[in-house]
Amino acid sequence: MNALLFRIEQSDTGNQPTSGTSLKVQLHLCGEWQLGHTPDGESLYADIPAECKSITLITDELKHWDSSLAVVLLQLARWCEQKQITLDASNTPETLQQLLNLATAIPVYQPGPNTDKMSWLAQRQKTITALGDSFARTLTFIGDVSLAFIHWVQGNAKTRRQDIFFFIDQVGPRALAIVTLIALLVGMILAYLGSVQLRQLGAQVYVADLVAIGMVREMGALMTAVIMAGRTGAAYAAQLGTMQVNEEIDALKTMGISAMEFLVLPRLLALVFIMPLLCIYADVIGIFGGALVAVSMDVSFSQYILQTQGAVDLMDIMSGLIKSVFFGILIAIAGCQAGIECGRNSDAVGMAATNAVVRAIVYLVVADAAFNILYDKLGI
Repeated sequence: MNALLFRIEQSDTGNQPTSGTSLKVQLHLCGEWQLGHTPDGESLYADIPAECKSITLITDELKHWDSSLAVVLLQLARWCEQKQITLDASNTPETLQQLLNLATAIPVYQPGPNTDKMSWLAQRQKTITALGDSFARTLTFIGDVSLAFIHWVQGNAKTRRQDIFFFIDQVGPRALAIVTLIALLVGMILAYLGSVQLRQLGAQVYVADLVAIGMVREMGALMTAVIMAGRTGAAYAAQLGTMQVNEEIDALKTMGISAMEFLVLPRLLALVFIMPLLCIYADVIGIFGGALVAVSMDVSFSQYILQTQGAVDLMDIMSGLIKSVFFGILIAIAGCQAGIECGRNSDAVGMAATNAVVRAIVYLVVADAAFNILYDKLGI
């Protein structure tokens, strides 16, 4: 089949075609070169003499062809480049020449002797630089939000009151269902975990202490924050990201309206106002979930409530509420920053929502650990 598709003719400027250093080869392409009926590039240049210095492509007898011909000729061009042979494709169809020029415009990548080591060092440097840039952008964003909050306290911010109430309704009452479900299950889980050991000692009534302290000091604030990070933080990122794609934020800047005051601050204030209320609600629901388990352990409901009152004091409640306020700030910062820094396409909006959730959860875990260490040092 190859003989019907191409043939090789040798010519030389001297009298000895096979011994001179200026041996030229004419490669005649014949017949139809279409997908499934073309030879590979190796068979195309297998019979070309080693003394060849120039190859000219002749397509006078070429009939129908498709991109498979371009693929084979690209292999020939790479082989000629390795052998330092000149390939003349000026007699081929113009469209084929364009394909070859496009494919050979960028040379084949040749790794250097220290490429692996240098690429590893470059990758580490790039990672460190990216982390530094991200940290700097976060500090800048926090500074801008702080200035916007100061302007709002002074009454000079372009923050509308109706926007704050709108986002309070969005992040508060509409989140009650999922907060109720998670808090109830967390309270029951804590009660079941404690009952395994306390039942062996006949101290089932102390399940109330375990559930109350666990919910009020830790799980109520943390689980509510995780829920809001996945629900509200991602929503903030998607909303602001879509506005970034539609160039609405650029329009606000053109009109002299601060995006921090008009878009970010209402969302942050809504979370700061709502998070303590949701935290208290989650504490109550979690304690009630523990009561459901305690009743099945021969602990009366009145005993459970009395034991809970004795186990929890005002300082425990305030420690959880302080956490919830800071958690709300961190969720708003993570979500709004991801939205403001979103790219200009639909894929970037999805990535912004994902980054918002990941950042918020990391912030929450780190902040929660810092609060626990601080409470321990202060004896709270």
